[in-house]
Amino acid sequence: MHLESGDLADYVRGAAMLGAGGGGDPYIGHLMLQQLFAQGRKLSIIPPASLRDDDLVASVACMGAPTVMTEKLPSIDALALALQELEAQVEREVSAIIPLEIGGINATVPLVLASHLGLPVVDADGMGRAFPEIQMVTFGVGGCPISPIVVTNERNDIVIVQSDDNKQGEDLARSVVTRMGGMAQIALYPMSGSEARRTCVPETLGLALAIGRSIGGAGAAGLDPFASLFVELEKSQPGRKCGILFDGKVVDVCRETRGGFNVGAVSLRGLNGDGGAFEVHYQNENTVAYRDGKVVAVVPDIIAILDRESAEPVTAERVKYGQRVKVLALTVPGVMTTPEALATFGPSAFSIDVAYRPFYEYRCRPSPA
Repeated sequence: MHLESGDLADYVRGAAMLGAGGGGDPYIGHLMLQQLFAQGRKLSIIPPASLRDDDLVASVACMGAPTVMTEKLPSIDALALALQELEAQVEREVSAIIPLEIGGINATVPLVLASHLGLPVVDADGMGRAFPEIQMVTFGVGGCPISPIVVTNERNDIVIVQSDDNKQGEDLARSVVTRMGGMAQIALYPMSGSEARRTCVPETLGLALAIGRSIGGAGAAGLDPFASLFVELEKSQPGRKCGILFDGKVVDVCRETRGGFNVGAVSLRGLNGDGGAFEVHYQNENTVAYRDGKVVAVVPDIIAILDRESAEPVTAERVKYGQRVKVLALTVPGVMTTPEALATFGPSAFSIDVAYRPFYEYRCRPSPA
């Protein structure tokens, strides 16, 4: 896979959709990558299959509340420091960086550091979307330990978190990030190439680029971007289902930062004959959608709010009263719906008292494709 300056707008558009409304604004990373490419830096993206068994692979990310990230920007130096300290902890050099998530800012930040350091990036991630907590990854479901977690900030402070429990590692790191102002850089999940191949969600960077191109290309050609998006997903992701849950106008937004997360709800009123009350609740990312008080989609399925005309993704921190949008749902790969995976990032992990069902088992408007 090749990613150059001209691809960045499409890539971040696709990453924003896969981010399910959260993960932070990928446009920040877009600008950082543009700057690096303008300086002549390159970016190598490799398939998981190319990893050697004994390679050392690790993730880097920004951790914190997405609203904070719009003002407290990522630091390349802090990211590099985190990775350097992780290498010191495990006494090995990292061979490749693998994104923690493909949604939002953490779809771009690993690429920024990889370009800066001249390391390859694996075309895969640990979430297939974005989730709010760093233990909510297929790496952990597959038995890879989260620790050591290295947390750094723009002041070159370093905190190392060691825990035998991935959830406890998240909780401890979250408290450090909150103390650092609500956003920090992290390096974590040191694993072998064979472990990365076995536990990752593959080819997600390529998927983000394909999604972004389908939406952007349709808009430039005066075509229906939603129809183009559905055609692309049917072609590139034939085992996954996608559909429109609701067509409406934003009539209320509840948003607050609590415990290091963005939490809240978006209320919509139907347009074009789409009646009833509709709500999307989120914790950094959209987690559950209700029509007339009944669940119509729930994690880990991706729930994305898109502009009604352009299909441009609308992140949780940018959604506002009066916007006309469509709410889309997309199922996730099978590796993310096993009993072990659902115990880690299914409805119960968000205190949502329903059993997971793919969105299409609920009644919703069928795909236009």
